[in-house]
Amino acid sequence: MTKILIVDDSPTEMFRFKEILAKHGFEVIEATNGADGITLAQAELPDLVLMDVVMPGVNGFQATRQIARGAATKHIPIVIVSTKDQETDRVWGKRQGACDYLTKPIDENQLINTIKQHLQAG
Repeated sequence: MTKILIVDDSPTEMFRFKEILAKHGFEVIEATNGADGITLAQAELPDLVLMDVVMPGVNGFQATRQIARGAATKHIPIVIVSTKDQETDRVWGKRQGACDYLTKPIDENQLINTIKQHLQAG
């Protein structure tokens, strides 16, 4: 089963992501902040990471950079999912190592299509 790590500090968003991903047959691992996201990515080696940006402590950009540059985790595609929808945020997110950038509120079809696209590319 394909394992997806969700890193998001919002219980509402986490619930929505889990609901969508479970419906499409994905196994879900949860982290509620960037630091836990990095630790879980290293421990679980998920097939893909969905990363929020605005979180306390280690933010999504910092966590993305650490996962994308880590020897054990650099092969894992990271999709940033954020309320920040400025072009500069998208560019910065990709510079940190994200392979894609989606904005909230998330569209279910767009999310699943993006995930499948990056799983095939990997």
